Amino acid sequence: MMTNEDIARVKRGPADLEERIEQLLKQKEILKAACKKAGETIKALTKRAQEAEGEMTIVKGIGMNSPEMREAKAEIEKLKADLARAKEDHQYDNLVHQNELDSLRKKGLV
Repeated sequence: MMTNEDIARVKRGPADLEERIEQLLKQKEILKAACKKAGETIKALTKRAQEAEGEMTIVKGIGMNSPEMREAKAEIEKLKADLARAKEDHQYDNLVHQNELDSLRKKGLV
């Protein structure tokens, strides 16, 4: 049984089918371009992700347990010890000078 739509389609004939084919071809080209653009975006994002992972690896490598960081920590500890010795020497020198001043005051020279 044929519907009114079927009858209308038969009346339009091959021209209707050619128009539909052209529409589908245009749609195909649009979708093809969109897929190509999406593929390029995916490649770019994948590259960015790989670069970020590489940078994270570098940052972790230069972390707290790296040879550079261990050397820096050792240098800091050495400098702290040097500073402590310098403070002790300074305190000793101040005590010696204070005693000398007290001695000179007692003799009345100052």
